[in-house]
Order: sequence, then structure tokens, then C-alpha cells
Amino acid sequence: MKSSLLMKFDVDKENNTINVGREFAAPLAKVWAAWTQSELLDQWWAPKPWKAKTKTMDFRDGGYWLYAMIGPQGEQHWARTDYQSITTLKGYLAIDGFCDEQGVINQELPQNKWQTNFTQNTDTTLVDIQLSFDTLADLEKIIEMGFKDGFIAALENLDELLEPK
Repeated sequence: MKSSLLMKFDVDKENNTINVGREFAAPLAKVWAAWTQSELLDQWWAPKPWKAKTKTMDFRDGGYWLYAMIGPQGEQHWARTDYQSITTLKGYLAIDGFCDEQGVINQELPQNKWQTNFTQNTDTTLVDIQLSFDTLADLEKIIEMGFKDGFIAALENLDELLEPK
């Protein structure tokens, strides 16, 4: 990650939210594509040495993304993101949770709401994300599972993907 680019990760236990702000040295259209096209998401979403693999993606209001995080020993952790509303090149609202390979949500693990917003600046694009949880226990469980380190590592993968070739 280029040190001059914004990276903030704030946990607000009072409001059961995680707020992430991340700036990328790329134009809005390129950053938006990386967040909304499965062939690009698969290249950066999982923290190394893990890989992301999309089973299905329908990026539209009411659509969903079903994918696995695949570990170095071949272990798979499935997740599903249900898109509630999308405003092209501006943002989307989605519900995210762990599931099985068919997309059936695992009720034993927390789900959360992702409000993801994109803003074009002069030479960069800012992505602001607010993750909202039903309870403090759900928020703390996600943190305990390594969300912070994993997500920051994935965002650094996105830096590499967005670098001019």
C-alpha cells in the first residue's frame, strides 16, 4: 500500500459498526469494476495465501454473489453477499454472511450489512464502507475471526491489481 493513501479501520462498539475508509490510486471506473465483477474480485478479495473463487454472481438489486475463500490446504469457507440496492459508480448496500456451497446462510455465524460508497477524487478513488451488526457479540465475533487483518491484506491485493501494467 502506498503510504500516502488513506487507510482507516475504526471499530465502533457503541453502534455495532466497523468503518473502513480506503483510498486507491486509480480512477473510479476501475475501482468500481474491481468491486463489482467476479473475475476481478477473485483476484484480490482473499488475503494471501488464500484465494477467492466465485460460484455465481448476479450484481443487481436483488442479486447475490456466492463465493468461497480457499485456503492453502484446499479448505473452503463459503460466503454470500445479497445486493439490496445498487447505484452505479456510487455505491451499494448488501447483506453478507457465511453459508454452505449452495448459499444457505449459516445462522450460527454473524451476518452484517455493508454500505459501500465510492468517491472519485482528483487522482484517487475513495471507498468508504460501513459494516453494521445486529449485536455487539456479532461484531466482536467477526473481529475475533480475523476480519481486520484479512480485509486489510485483501485491500492491499487490490492495490496490486489496480497498478498500471
